[in-house]
Amino acid sequence: MGSQCTKLTHCCVDSQFKAAVVEVPDVGNEDKSEVNDLPTFREFTLEQLKNATSGFAVENIVSEHGEKAPNVVYKGKLENQRRIAVKRFNKMAWPDARQFLEEARSVGQLRSHRLVNLLGFCCEGDERVLVAEFMLNETLAKHLFHWETQPIKWAMRLRVVLHLAEALEYCTSKGRALYHDLNAYRILFDEDGNPKLSSFGLMKNSRDGKSYSTNLAFTPPEYLRTGRVTPESVIYSFGTLLLDLLSGKHIPPSHALDLIRGRNLQMLTDSCLEGQFSSDDGTELVRLASRCLQYELQERPSLKALVAALTPLQKENDVPSHILIGIPHGASSSPLSPFGEACSRRDLTAINEILDNIGYKDDQGVANELSFQMWTDEMQETLNTKKKGDSAFKQKDYRIAIECYTQFIDVGTMVSPTVFARRSLSYLMSDLPQEALSDAMQAQVISPVWHVALYLQAVALATLGLENEAHAALKEATNLEAERNANSRQK
Repeated sequence: MGSQCTKLTHCCVDSQFKAAVVEVPDVGNEDKSEVNDLPTFREFTLEQLKNATSGFAVENIVSEHGEKAPNVVYKGKLENQRRIAVKRFNKMAWPDARQFLEEARSVGQLRSHRLVNLLGFCCEGDERVLVAEFMLNETLAKHLFHWETQPIKWAMRLRVVLHLAEALEYCTSKGRALYHDLNAYRILFDEDGNPKLSSFGLMKNSRDGKSYSTNLAFTPPEYLRTGRVTPESVIYSFGTLLLDLLSGKHIPPSHALDLIRGRNLQMLTDSCLEGQFSSDDGTELVRLASRCLQYELQERPSLKALVAALTPLQKENDVPSHILIGIPHGASSSPLSPFGEACSRRDLTAINEILDNIGYKDDQGVANELSFQMWTDEMQETLNTKKKGDSAFKQKDYRIAIECYTQFIDVGTMVSPTVFARRSLSYLMSDLPQEALSDAMQAQVISPVWHVALYLQAVALATLGLENEAHAALKEATNLEAERNANSRQK
């Protein structure tokens, strides 16, 4: 599960067809330069994606619509530390493997810094899975409708709609003019706070032909008549997003048009934006929204016209996106705990002391309970081996600790993330960072939301010289620890 392409697995179609599907032609130089750090679109095995998502663990679900959504999106991490988003389709979706592969290949050809680009797919048996870049800072819906610290500034809202128009124009230029169910959940923010359009919406939704999951009040009128999406339907949905950004609410287009006709723009505008824009700019955005929402398809503007109209409206172009949207930027988004501080400094002695104090309390509910029947002399010897490892760990005899913990792990009767964490630190103390990283990742597989596993990964990655990956792991660990502490206070 690294950056190398795997041998194609046998799916429901012949291998000659699949080989053709995976070969992605080079995109133009102007696009390649923007996303030259992305790997080639490829096939993943189901086993690789299970490992990346800790077995599609509930804790790794990032879908805004919850665990019971028919197509669930998980966060994951490959062996090369690249973070990914994994969309696993409902078992009844895409019964035609050939159609799924053709669609995935077509979308996988796209490469733009305005998109959340697809990295690959999986098609084994009845499994249909897409793999994309992982966006660290959630969706437009979260920041627009459910903000906690500050509302999105006017300048950022303008940046969002311009980037969205540019993303759709790019897709159209590459032969992918249709976008299914364009809404505020389809726009995500990367680690720098830059808005990007999810590639998942470029795939046909499923065999039932339903392209809109939102309330029918927000769907284009022609879709209600014919059940089909057209490029003009995408423009209509773009208009609903303009209304979202203008009002800070999800207002049905019919109601918004009534307000526009009545020149009641104050009722339409988000009160949080007061004093942030001129009446001319507000009027222009309302005009564009009104044009996008026209009943007749031919009266709606083209994407090229939208880009041309939105470009001169941009404000504060030199201000980074993360400032405009109010996203903390750096190694972590929460204050560092003593554990986080120790890991950021790579203070292995302090980490040892913290791990020793934590003990095995985080194994509760994870480690296997031993039945009376299993309580044999051999099992007692296995537990004694772990105790010897713990004693060596406390005394900082890391060679003995590694030996004892390895014996305990190799027996395989009990699963303990703490043992993997302690052996990970012992490897770090022994200048074996790759082995330490492997153990820290295994601890996370056992306990997906355990902050300790992420902290140790951050230290191992930094020791290996992978600073960007180390910062990302440290940030994720800090957020997990903060969330855990908040939950504990509520109980």
